[in-house]
Amino acid sequence: MNKPVVVSEETLTEPVVVSDVAPVAVKAAAGPAYVVLAGISVSHFLNDTMQSLIASVYPILKDAYALDFAQIGMITLAFQFTASLLQPVVGHYTDKKAQPYSLAIGMASTFFGLLLLSAAHQYLVILVAAALVGLGSAVFHPESARIARLASGGRYGFAQSVFQLGGSFGTSMGPVLAALIVVPFGQGSIAWFSSIAFLAILILWRIGRWYAPQIAAKKAAPVDTQPGGPSSRRVAVALLVLVALLFSKQLYVSSLSSYYIFYLIDRFGVSTQAAQIYLFVFLAANAVGAFLGGPLGDRFGRKIVIWISILGALPFTLALPYAGLYASAVLSVIIGLIISSTTSSIIVFAQELVPHRFGMISGVFFGVAFGIGGLGAAVLGKLADHTSIAFVYQVCAYLPAIGLLAVFLPKMPRHAR
Repeated sequence: MNKPVVVSEETLTEPVVVSDVAPVAVKAAAGPAYVVLAGISVSHFLNDTMQSLIASVYPILKDAYALDFAQIGMITLAFQFTASLLQPVVGHYTDKKAQPYSLAIGMASTFFGLLLLSAAHQYLVILVAAALVGLGSAVFHPESARIARLASGGRYGFAQSVFQLGGSFGTSMGPVLAALIVVPFGQGSIAWFSSIAFLAILILWRIGRWYAPQIAAKKAAPVDTQPGGPSSRRVAVALLVLVALLFSKQLYVSSLSSYYIFYLIDRFGVSTQAAQIYLFVFLAANAVGAFLGGPLGDRFGRKIVIWISILGALPFTLALPYAGLYASAVLSVIIGLIISSTTSSIIVFAQELVPHRFGMISGVFFGVAFGIGGLGAAVLGKLADHTSIAFVYQVCAYLPAIGLLAVFLPKMPRHAR
């Protein structure tokens, strides 16, 4: 672990500056803190497993309390508002004042939210429970992304990929666990998942003990602190471009995750079980792509990886609506590998554009961009109701063309890549 940095009481309210002030060569020599990266990735896995559980229990709640789809949508809104829209607020606050143990405290919100959801017998209580689970996610993502960077040893893309890998697998595990546990045993069994939250609290408390002495609190620095870095105007444009790129990627992935099973059943007449296997293959390819993208960005530069991963998927997404069953499976794997490799590079690129606001930037990209992608998937569902699933995939096939906006990304200094 790194040597402790003494933080005076006077400077605790100043913006937190991640230890990027050290020369890259020194950090590279030290190497990543693998135990910390593993801990934060496992915590991401546990967090996203519990987050994905919310939508997975909708059918149970709908039948048990005779909810209509509008009420189901309000549960999603309560969850998404805290989970997505509050993330930049949390990140902005922790940029100004470090909170080493905020991750464990935030996970406690998820812990109580799951317990409340397992015992809820009124609709208003269900809304409060969903909001509490979302609040835990809002606190988790900005600070955990900062810790992953702190523990990177200069390999920022690699660290972000390890972090993303845990979240990718966690997202895919929620529906499986819901099918195996919640469906057979009912709403009360949701309380069993609070043990996952408790395990995450223990891990995050230990990470907080590592994180506390790593904080280097300094006086607020000017925005453009990197020699040869882009101007503030170019930074603003670049951030908008990166949000658009992540939105296009997330919207396409959300469309496949949400409607791929229905597409395969409607077009090829496969069974639900077979369609679920095809979906699992696509999600697994996404997880592998998310892991590979970060190290590739470290090696070849993040802008190159962003270009290739989003725009490079375009030929395959255009071919998917016209392919046969097995060709569709192959194309979905290729698309998943390519398009998901961009996530780490986009987030690290954004962090390097605004190095003094890691928490807020991480909150924007984990919260707002992913949240908008989820809302976009809901719009696609409406479109499918009025047209067809096949038409939705024909429209979505053009989403990677938004990757052309990467031409507006600035050239970063060599040490930032």
